[in-house]
Amino acid sequence: MVEKGEERIDRRTFVKATGGAMLAAGMTAKSYGRILGANDRIRIGQLGCGGRSQGHVHMVQLAAKQMPVETVAVCDIWSLAREHRAAQVKRVFNLEPEIYKYSEEMLARKDIDGVMIATGDFQHAKLCVEVVKAGKDCYVEKPFANVLSEAIEARNVVKQSKQIVQMGTQHRSQPYPLAVRDVIRSGRIGDIVHIEQEWNVNEGRWRFTSMDTGQSKEMLMDIHSEWKEWLHGRPSKLKEEDTDWNRWLLGKPHRPFDPHVYLEFRLYKDFSSGIFDQWMSHGSDLVHLWTDETYPESVVATGGIFTWKDERENPDTCVAAVTYPRGFLYTYKTLFGNSYRSFSRIHGRDGTIENYGGEGASLFSITREGGRNEFDPADTGLVYKQLPIVGPEKDQEEILHVPGAPPPNSLGPDDDDVGHLVNWLQSMQTRTQPNATVDHGFSHSIVCIMAAESYWSGKKLYWDPRNEKIVDHRV
Repeated sequence: MVEKGEERIDRRTFVKATGGAMLAAGMTAKSYGRILGANDRIRIGQLGCGGRSQGHVHMVQLAAKQMPVETVAVCDIWSLAREHRAAQVKRVFNLEPEIYKYSEEMLARKDIDGVMIATGDFQHAKLCVEVVKAGKDCYVEKPFANVLSEAIEARNVVKQSKQIVQMGTQHRSQPYPLAVRDVIRSGRIGDIVHIEQEWNVNEGRWRFTSMDTGQSKEMLMDIHSEWKEWLHGRPSKLKEEDTDWNRWLLGKPHRPFDPHVYLEFRLYKDFSSGIFDQWMSHGSDLVHLWTDETYPESVVATGGIFTWKDERENPDTCVAAVTYPRGFLYTYKTLFGNSYRSFSRIHGRDGTIENYGGEGASLFSITREGGRNEFDPADTGLVYKQLPIVGPEKDQEEILHVPGAPPPNSLGPDDDDVGHLVNWLQSMQTRTQPNATVDHGFSHSIVCIMAAESYWSGKKLYWDPRNEKIVDHRV
């Protein structure tokens, strides 16, 4: 049950009632959305008004310079969040957006074409189902899901619909990851034997209300975004009367209201797997992009809380090892206690591709070094004695450049990737699949879910693709 003033509306009753009204009008959920023309203004609703939603509105603002699109509605069960996001929309689009507390209210609007979801990790799949069943196209943040049954249901609902659903894995629309995919497909570095990613940051990631870092409040306020500013300090600005705690739980076992769980859900295992959900979702998706794999063979993960001992449940340091049916190993690692030189490395039988920087970095080099003609360094003479290391000319190392793209660097584009959003908007117009489909989202979800389950169980886990189950024995 959910409350709106003194009125109480059961979600099932609401859906049944509105569904009946739609059938009486000769419509179904799948035909609910209007047909867009190339010059029609696309109307977007924002579902979830936290920090990532700020980026979503910014992306729409950037896209509006290329095509007719605007945000016309915002929805969040927390009053402060939805008011804050509405103010941003008014500022950048010069319009008064409609403001909603509950998703079904916003989804009942016939003039909304697409909805962007930026809520808690555990809410993504369920809300995507709601959006699609309402006949709206959907942009849903990663991870697509962190419960396997929800991932399967959401994927099936999307694939049985006519809606255009884009995952928030924006690297699938960026020129450098796509160029790396093409290099691998060309056979230049041979068959892949290992892909390694180590993405680090030296901070108590996702903990902003009670961490003891020795930094002043003023310094923390400068470091973190406006959303995180809300979270800083006790008592929290989030009051139980200003939100709907039971609705936020969205089917999770009931627990007493806790504003820090609500706002810092990434630290708590019932709602997120933390590093796996947030970063390995991108990492594994890149692996799938580069290798055309769709599911793992096995996953084993370990780690712990070694630096930030501050009430968090999810690890601040972890590593996962994943094998794939094509016969290669993928290892993913993140540290929150040291930020030294994050990187990705793709080992092929005939060469190596190195990426300098963390998730999203666009600086890649391609070299023959490490290929089948180079053996143990003692035999091949590849002994380095000074820094920076520069490979021998015979290995023909080169920096990857993409014509027409910005010069590569160790940071790459930020999360507000307008190209990825425009790809979704254009797919909405043409009714063709976008760059990051629901199948891609399902694939990265499998890896992240298995990594989290392995971490907490201490077991090596296997994927049964025929029955779509996680098992503890080789299939």
